[in-house]
Amino acid sequence: MTKADLVEKVAEKTGLTRTDVAVVVDSFLDTVKKSVENGHNIEIRGFGTFKIKLRKARKARNPRTGDVVPVPDRKVPVFKPSNEFKNMITKLSL
Repeated sequence: MTKADLVEKVAEKTGLTRTDVAVVVDSFLDTVKKSVENGHNIEIRGFGTFKIKLRKARKARNPRTGDVVPVPDRKVPVFKPSNEFKNMITKLSL
């Protein structure tokens, strides 16, 4: 599902115009990105948590040459789904 699909679904359910819903979705996503960028965790109950995790420095190996390559520590954005969301997904039959 793309952002356009999400906007379409919300517009159908709420009766709002696609333009209004697109503004809300963009504002929500911008707020989440800026908050996480500033070091704040975003917790949406029943859905999950957006936060930054620090990955430690490590040594990797170049598969082509076999040389050891240092990988510096870095911050990465992560999403952790809530237990409620995980349980809903595990009940799905594929």
